[in-house]
Amino acid sequence: MDARLIAFLDRAESVLARLEPLLPAQRPDIDWGVTLAARWQRDGRSGYLLPLDVSLDIRLTDLIGVDKQRDQLGRNTHQFINGLPANHALLWGSRGTGKSSLVRALLAEHAGAGLRLIEIERDHLADLPRVVEQLQKLPQRFILFCDDLSFEAGEGDYRVLKSVLDGSLEQAPDNVLLYATSNRRHLVPEKESDNENWKRVDGELHPSEAVEDKIALSDRFGLWLSFYPFTQDHFLNVVEHWIGQLARSAGLAWQRTEELDILAVRWATGRGNRNGRCAYQFARYWVGLQLLEQK
Repeated sequence: MDARLIAFLDRAESVLARLEPLLPAQRPDIDWGVTLAARWQRDGRSGYLLPLDVSLDIRLTDLIGVDKQRDQLGRNTHQFINGLPANHALLWGSRGTGKSSLVRALLAEHAGAGLRLIEIERDHLADLPRVVEQLQKLPQRFILFCDDLSFEAGEGDYRVLKSVLDGSLEQAPDNVLLYATSNRRHLVPEKESDNENWKRVDGELHPSEAVEDKIALSDRFGLWLSFYPFTQDHFLNVVEHWIGQLARSAGLAWQRTEELDILAVRWATGRGNRNGRCAYQFARYWVGLQLLEQK
């Protein structure tokens, strides 16, 4: 082979090797009969659904002390799966209290009935019409899930979400629903200055436009579920549940004692909160320690 041709091919191979990382990622085909969840990935001005391998190890029975919230969202999801009218849901409240876990547990409960989960980041919510377009003709039922949805002061993106909820999801196909979690009830920070322009008209109080504008966003969700900080008894019951689950799978014999409760409370106090996440972490620590001491 001619030396110049060989040199040219070598240079071409080098150029292609440099260009390859800049090319768009190959978009996978999703078999929704097997795939239970996906994440919306932004790709330039468009995007695609990336299939996820999800764990279905969390069950509704693992959620202790949130029976009312579990039942309400469970009924809403059951209506949705059966093709009945259902509402978009906002799960708001203290961190680590089971908001995201409840959504994942519902997926584990109803995956066999055709329920699927699509994760979408807050910054990608403007792409919701594109996501819905890809799902509307499929036989499965899809929950669009946005975790930790909130907007900081000065951000105008929440107005985009308002128009998206009214303009696309309100008229979305019957197989698409939006569930979101947040630490804020109204999703947007509220300030004392928002209340400076309240007016009294014929004896009635009228809120300022700033207040109305911020509250209007959460009003787009037909179902609000509140999650509150754990009491000490609630926290210790969750600790007992998770220790029982972990100990059973490890073949560890154990018994709840006052000393164990004191250790759990100290663990929570050191972290500044009592919630389900903290209880699970303590349970893993304590069970692991007991198993280590048995070796």
